[in-house]
Amino acid sequence: MTENAEQGGDTPPTRGDAAVDRASATGDNPVDKSPRRVPLVLFDADCGFCTSSARAMTRPWLGADIEARSFQSQDLATLGLTVDKCAESLHVLADGDVFTGGAAIARVLRAGRWPWPILGTFLTLPGVRWITERGYRAVARNRQRLPGGTDSCEMPR
Repeated sequence: MTENAEQGGDTPPTRGDAAVDRASATGDNPVDKSPRRVPLVLFDADCGFCTSSARAMTRPWLGADIEARSFQSQDLATLGLTVDKCAESLHVLADGDVFTGGAAIARVLRAGRWPWPILGTFLTLPGVRWITERGYRAVARNRQRLPGGTDSCEMPR
């Protein structure tokens, strides 16, 4: 468990203590493209549903080898991200890429223990990817109504 989580902070327990590489961004896409040891999952700590979901990602039933951090606790500029974009959807930085929404969920599943990587791969297939994104958007729009959700979880309309 991370020190912040032990002290009741907004960061759920994670596996490992992978440091966030903060290489300078170049080119048209300012996102940090340096490879990470484990995927970095950025969630909304102001949302109880998001925080509970981030904790669940590292629990034994999924066992994802990830580092989950609230986007509010990160220097987003060094990662090439913005608060507005991170507040819209889950972000996963892995393999030199940024995954958002349903693609982020699929990437987390691919970091899990068997059989979750199979489902994560399935969710990225053509045709299925469209359904995955629509499902993610439906959950995101209604996260205040889901377990762990509160009024503060509601997305701006």
